[in-house]
Amino acid sequence: MSDRDRRDTPPPDDGDEPAQGSPPEVPEEPSAGWRRRLRTPLGAAARFVAAEPRRVLAPVVLFVATVVSTLYVGRLFVEAYALEVGGPPGETGTILDGWPYAAALLGILLCHEMGHYLAARIHGIPVSLPYFIPVPFFFGTFGAVIRTRGRIRSRAALLDVGAAGPLAGMVVAIPCMIAGLALSEIRPLPTEPYQLEGQSLLYGLLKRLVVGPIPEGHDVFLHPLAWAAWIGFLVTMINLIPVGQLDGGHVAYALFGRRYRQVSRWAHRALVALGLGTGLYFGLQAALAGRETADIAAEFAVGGNWLVWALILWIMNRATRGHPPVDEDDRLTPARVALGSTCVVVFVLLFMSVPLRAVTP
Repeated sequence: MSDRDRRDTPPPDDGDEPAQGSPPEVPEEPSAGWRRRLRTPLGAAARFVAAEPRRVLAPVVLFVATVVSTLYVGRLFVEAYALEVGGPPGETGTILDGWPYAAALLGILLCHEMGHYLAARIHGIPVSLPYFIPVPFFFGTFGAVIRTRGRIRSRAALLDVGAAGPLAGMVVAIPCMIAGLALSEIRPLPTEPYQLEGQSLLYGLLKRLVVGPIPEGHDVFLHPLAWAAWIGFLVTMINLIPVGQLDGGHVAYALFGRRYRQVSRWAHRALVALGLGTGLYFGLQAALAGRETADIAAEFAVGGNWLVWALILWIMNRATRGHPPVDEDDRLTPARVALGSTCVVVFVLLFMSVPLRAVTP
């Protein structure tokens, strides 16, 4: 065939059979093209931040709403602290005065959630941006959640994703606590009813290092920045409970494999025992001291928060039918075992048997 004949020959229709001897065209898998694009620096960076546009609006709106709600609650903390230490109740008289509390708390929570997000992206797990939960009371937010679109199949990936959040949040929470304690003041204990924050090993150690010895009948009145860090400690401690699909549940499943169910079952029972035990301890103390009936009832209710958490986790566990399975034959490296053990140590250092307690002098 001459060159002219080749030029004049029309191309085959799409439905024509391929020429004999040439391999049939196989459609490329979307994941293969995605992996090839990740080989470039720009593609690798996109892996960390990629999110579908239609799924960005809700997380952004919720985050902005959480900024407003934490500023509002932070303003309340500023006013309460001013009454306790006799200082000015803010500079602007608006919710902007709550910025130290809001910035610290949102910084802790955002680093926590982005730790999960980046760890998941590194392992190629499709996840959503964090969905913050704003509330105009309590701490100003109920935290945030991330949706995983797909099952985590390896124990290594499960451990990395579960551990990254709490450890990233603590990187911000500890400096905030140190700075907040430096701004706090030691004052005599109130003669009226007040709320006493829980005392963990890490919190007590930092108070000792930053504030020094506390005289009898006195206590540290926390600056709003310190309150935000303390809430960060509390949230991290609760997330590290080895039950269900909490971060601690992921870490425990990755560490113990088939034995995870026993660990989770005993942890759940421990929450119930802790709730009943703390309630009986403080309730009987109040009864033996001859306190009023209302005060005795309030002391018996001290452990109620653990009972509520046990119920919530039981419902969540039933709804999700336990922890999703992963590859049991996937062994963890010594480095990852050390990472999981670090999470256990952090949980012990942050543990508070009574997170908040109403005290009547």
